[in-house]
Amino acid sequence: MATPELATGQPAFGRPVRNPLSLLRVDAAVARLAAVIGGAFFLQSIPLQLAQLPNMAPAWNVAILTLLITSLVACAVAATLKRMVRSAYVAFAVIYLIALVSWPFAVLSEADAPRDSYWLYFLLTIATAMASVAMDLPIAVLYTVGTPILYGLIRITPPGGNVEVGRALLDSVYSILLGGSILILIVVLRTAASGVDTAQQNALERYAHAVRQHATEAERVQVDSIVHDSVLTTLLSAARAFTPEAKALAATMASNAIGHLREAVAVAPDSEATVSGEMVAQRIVSAADSMSQTYRVRTFAEEWCLIPVHVAEAAYSATVQAMVNSLQHAGHGVDRWVDVRSHGHEAFTIEIGDKGAGFDPALIPTERLGVRVSILERVSSAGGQARIDTAPGEGTVVTLSWDGASPAAPESTPRETEEAT
Repeated sequence: MATPELATGQPAFGRPVRNPLSLLRVDAAVARLAAVIGGAFFLQSIPLQLAQLPNMAPAWNVAILTLLITSLVACAVAATLKRMVRSAYVAFAVIYLIALVSWPFAVLSEADAPRDSYWLYFLLTIATAMASVAMDLPIAVLYTVGTPILYGLIRITPPGGNVEVGRALLDSVYSILLGGSILILIVVLRTAASGVDTAQQNALERYAHAVRQHATEAERVQVDSIVHDSVLTTLLSAARAFTPEAKALAATMASNAIGHLREAVAVAPDSEATVSGEMVAQRIVSAADSMSQTYRVRTFAEEWCLIPVHVAEAAYSATVQAMVNSLQHAGHGVDRWVDVRSHGHEAFTIEIGDKGAGFDPALIPTERLGVRVSILERVSSAGGQARIDTAPGEGTVVTLSWDGASPAAPESTPRETEEAT
């Protein structure tokens, strides 16, 4: 029994090799860590909020706390779902800056302004961390340095507590050093991950080039062997055939040589040989029978079209890969199906679908070959079209199609046969 391949190109048994460092993974890890630390720091500031907010304008308290809490929750949700992370983190950094600038104007009594650290100070590091995660490097540097300086300037004013310059300077420098350390760490990790991604992409390109060269060389060797073993031997035999028996043998050898050449042409990538779509459907049914979970395989056709051999092989292989991907990633016991349709004489469509977990195609790492190479590029290189419709929690539908050069014939009334595997 053949071992199915994972989306990463590894055997189904054993643990697949994963890239330990990539830009997507670094960004996801940093975003989640920033969200967790942000929540912890906000909770730490609650005692000071309860003590200091009575001296602030009630409208300011409601507006600023609502915006800060909402944006912080949005950051946590975005980091968990890996969607709209940049927007959520930038929103928190901007809202914090608005809160800091508007703080002096919301103080009710300057005499009661806090001499100790103001509660917004506990969120300063969170804001600089969010800016480091989501903003471009020059803007992140400006935010990381400028926001603590602004905090220190407000602290020496009467609404800010009228603290000593040394105390305000100490708070600002501490925040700059802490925020700068976070920014440097993020930049270093991203640079290293980007270098790994680039090296990996270059390696994949070299690998693909080597595979193409190997295929070309294998085909050349095959043709050379046929020419040497069959054609040249036949020509030599024909040149030495003087008796009727020798001539008959030479004729038989020539017929066999022609057959070998025809077989070589039939398996060539640019072959004009065709197979019936029904044969492809039968192979898909057999493949579905061997899967570990149930697939509903249905065929729709009044008359099966003829498909080039290389297209049929690409469509079948991509279909099997899509089925295996569904088993590995969609979840256990979900509804799965394969629909094979023949439209007229020169159009053919295969739909592989499930109602499972789904995924975000934009988040697929470059090292994952199952979708990009085994499905999309394989079908596209054979002259077909491949489309993947999916979203987290909404299942996945892979559509493989091929259309001949002539205009598509009117769609026929489908005849459906269903086989539960």
